[in-house]
Amino acid sequence: MRPRDYSDVRHVGQYFREGIPVVMDLTAVADDEAEQFVDFAAGLICGQRGDMERLSPKVFLLLPSGLAKSNAAAMKVEATASESP
Repeated sequence: MRPRDYSDVRHVGQYFREGIPVVMDLTAVADDEAEQFVDFAAGLICGQRGDMERLSPKVFLLLPSGLAKSNAAAMKVEATASESP
């Protein structure tokens, strides 16, 4: 998902808690807001026992508990491909 402002953070939490991996693309938000998203995501993955991986400087993959890291590699490739024009 590509949030436009911090009010979109609720969608990140909702999808993640439903067990849906989230690619959080923060390239469209200011650095200070991006930092708030990352802080929220860090708390979310700690509380829900998930994992977070940086795909690029402002793009993160949030993996709910129970998803294998091998799935993360495939999702990273898909996310990178979807960013290409």
